[in-house]
Amino acid sequence: MTSSQNPLARIEKLADFDGQTVALRGWVFNKRSSGKIKFLMIRDGSGIVQGVLVKGECSDESFDGFEKLTQESSIEVIGKVRKEPRSKLGFELTVLEVKPVQIADTYPISLKEHGVEFLMENRHLWIRSQRQWAALRIRSEIFFAIQDFFRQRGFTRFDPPILSATSCEGTSTLFSTPYFDEKAFLTQSGQLYGEAGAFAFGNIYTFGPTFRAEKSKTRKHLTEFWMVEPEMAFGKLNDVMDLGEAFVCHIVRHCLNHCQKELVILERNQAELEAIVAPFPRISYDEALKILEKRGHAIPWGEDFGAPHETALGEEFGKPVFVHHFPSKIKAFYFKNADDPNGEGVDHDGKYALGADLIAPFGYGEIIGGGQREDKVEILERRIQEHGLNLKDYQWYLDLRRYGSAPHAGFGLGVERTVAWVTGVEHVRETIPFPRMINTIRP
Repeated sequence: MTSSQNPLARIEKLADFDGQTVALRGWVFNKRSSGKIKFLMIRDGSGIVQGVLVKGECSDESFDGFEKLTQESSIEVIGKVRKEPRSKLGFELTVLEVKPVQIADTYPISLKEHGVEFLMENRHLWIRSQRQWAALRIRSEIFFAIQDFFRQRGFTRFDPPILSATSCEGTSTLFSTPYFDEKAFLTQSGQLYGEAGAFAFGNIYTFGPTFRAEKSKTRKHLTEFWMVEPEMAFGKLNDVMDLGEAFVCHIVRHCLNHCQKELVILERNQAELEAIVAPFPRISYDEALKILEKRGHAIPWGEDFGAPHETALGEEFGKPVFVHHFPSKIKAFYFKNADDPNGEGVDHDGKYALGADLIAPFGYGEIIGGGQREDKVEILERRIQEHGLNLKDYQWYLDLRRYGSAPHAGFGLGVERTVAWVTGVEHVRETIPFPRMINTIRP
């Protein structure tokens, strides 16, 4: 009997083959034996199914060779699909034949507890485990949801460069690299280039990896992460919050509709996700300080939030909350300013930045940061100089204000933090295939 005589099936699609004999290609996830019946757990990247080998029903060679199969050995299996209500999948496989492709060496990751350092060193194997598999499957679905959301709304994907001569989020967190006869930097954000795209196409989004040389060891930080950044010509601060709110609701709803088995594997409290519906609370920075003081986390006016403050604000509302009108002195040079904590933009420096952060509940922190951009060339030129940046490097950016300037706004959503929040995993290292952190550059 050969696999070519039977349809090749994926485990997640076995319901389409009820009662049929199929071929599977995958790996040994686990196995156990009970006399004349042997049980083989098979994974193929789409799911896990139990295969049952009964002496006399499967080939003698397969039955006798069962003991040689090791964890993660690659195999081809022929079997008959049948319903099994006790199975999480709802089906199992009556195995007729098992053909080893490669008998794996003793697998280093077992069911016992392993330290984080060991698992990170073996990340290339750790991603095969159930929880890591589930988190990364949800990441893949979130990527699909992101593109679907913006396509539905007529946004054009606009790809910025990875290498840049300019800073977007300050010079202290730049990764630099030689670039022929000068120096280049790995991008911190696609925003500045996204603004150029918005003036060409109206509404755009950038989507790709970004890099921050932050010496942070928190559970929310990576040095390489993915960010999606929409930018809207003629947009203002409220447009940022409206779009961000709809975007996050879309992502969560997509995962609830398409990632049920993965959320179950991760033991995610789905009632918390079901509660993520619009509208989200919107409070000013000044209002946030009053809430923090009430909750025992008072900070002086003008300081940015740390993890305890974001956690406290999430606990206050139990759902994502927008905090807007931060002090201008703690925001980047490109923000439009306002004079009061709920005001519109002014054509001079103001006390507040027309920015907003979306803070996810349950300690996952800021997942969206954005706002309205400064649209006056003379103000932006002065700010660039005040921040100690090379004005020559930003002439192209200033041109956007010289030739057809208009109000415009946008935000960035960090994919890994969003995946962590949706999946409920403890650390962002579990939300990207090969995380990069201060002490992690391999594998």
